[in-house]
Amino acid sequence: MSREKDKSKRDKKAAKAEKKLVRSNGAVAPAQAVAPLRGISEIRRFFRTNETPIYFISATAFNLLGIDRWVRRFEYVNYYDSFDGHHPNIFVPQHVAPPEFGSIEEICNYLLEHKEVVDHVAGNAGSGKGAGKALFLMFDDKTEEIARAAGLDVAFPAASLRTRLDSKIVTTELGNEAGVPSVPNVLGRASSYGVLHALSVSAGLGHDLVVQTPYGDSGQTTFFIASQADWNEHAEKLIGEDLKVMKRISCREAAMEGVITRHGTLVGPLMTELAGFPELAPYGGGWCGNDVFAGALSEEHRRQARHYTQLMGERLRHDGYRGYFELDFLADMDSGQMYLGELNPRITGASSMTNVTAVAYGDMPLFLFHLLEFMDVDYEIDVDALNAGWAEPTAIDSWSQFILKDTADKVELITEAPRSGIWRLDPSAHGGIRFVRRETDWHTVEHEDEAFYLRIAAEGGYRYPGADIGILVSRGRLQSDEHELNDRAHAWITGIKKQFVTAPAPAGAPIREPEPFSFKML
Repeated sequence: MSREKDKSKRDKKAAKAEKKLVRSNGAVAPAQAVAPLRGISEIRRFFRTNETPIYFISATAFNLLGIDRWVRRFEYVNYYDSFDGHHPNIFVPQHVAPPEFGSIEEICNYLLEHKEVVDHVAGNAGSGKGAGKALFLMFDDKTEEIARAAGLDVAFPAASLRTRLDSKIVTTELGNEAGVPSVPNVLGRASSYGVLHALSVSAGLGHDLVVQTPYGDSGQTTFFIASQADWNEHAEKLIGEDLKVMKRISCREAAMEGVITRHGTLVGPLMTELAGFPELAPYGGGWCGNDVFAGALSEEHRRQARHYTQLMGERLRHDGYRGYFELDFLADMDSGQMYLGELNPRITGASSMTNVTAVAYGDMPLFLFHLLEFMDVDYEIDVDALNAGWAEPTAIDSWSQFILKDTADKVELITEAPRSGIWRLDPSAHGGIRFVRRETDWHTVEHEDEAFYLRIAAEGGYRYPGADIGILVSRGRLQSDEHELNDRAHAWITGIKKQFVTAPAPAGAPIREPEPFSFKML
């Protein structure tokens, strides 16, 4: 068929669709045109004129902060109000007697069932089908049920699929099938150190081991075992569990996010990870931030990571997964091999970095391609061309972030906490930093002596070992090439901590609060 005839056929279909009327709640609206969106400019215009309410329902807005600048009618429904009511698109219900939370899923379910949230969603519903789209960091089958009752369409693959893929054991098996190698390992169970040792020897892994259980934050479910004493320390968490037993290598942690679309897998920039720094977290091995810059690791490592992410994306698509995902990689500094570490079938704490780089502003944030998969609209993109452009060093500018947890071994009441907004390094100010202005995301950070701080721990709450304090995002890097925190990172960590004023916890205060943030999420 000629191009002119093809265009004429599409125009006739579009005209016919525009004449149809869809009635809902007594209102009459034109049906959506069938012509697909073609290219980035049409997709951006689609989101700028979006009429469907979209809600990110989570403890904080952090992971998708700033997406509302790209998507009309995008809102955050949060438990914590990090901005004291100054963010125009954050809705925080009043908490009269909230339950104690043990997970992010429980926070999301609480919010979805809160009367103020139910009324808010109902009041925003348009004249079309349903009340809008719902996004979550973590959710379960109960979340899906509550969302359906509210008329919300969950814009993610099913919770059951995400849970299965989240297992480190399943990730390893899928990687093997996709041709994405893991660190030399063996899968099995161990009832004693002797059994573990025999298992590792049978696979030629040696005696210095890294052992992981299937689910959980890598900082709390990754164990370094080289002796009977190491086993004894962690045995309670390992016995009876399926284990991934790995050879210990000299490595650098890295991460890469992607989106599985109907046209192929899109891949974001490679970023190095901040992990296990005692200044930021009280437990070893845990993720606590990222650096993204053009020269992250070697070109060969970056090439392998892009290739493996696309291979893994296609393997996940075979299992019915679509949308956003993240892979953790381990770059072997001796052999040059890039190994698969973990799979996070969701947006993560690293999503903030992916969606703030020059790639995002040159085309659009990677997360918008996820939304396209769930927006009931057809579209066309050139996946190969987009990936090729994003792989260019000029497409990546330098950003960094850290997640600050309380590392003190005590419980205290917070009487003053630093505000969310733009801060600046200033040796003459208290703690060496000073507050510059309120801001609702980090897009206006211009220089490396500035940073955006998102408050989590607030006045009236408690500081306790492992409690999430806040998140800082800045331009430039926070790590040296030797994988050490640089002077600027230390200045920001010290400065933020000194902005807190605390008092002894009152009698009867909890020894520690529930831990709502984990799994590289926040």
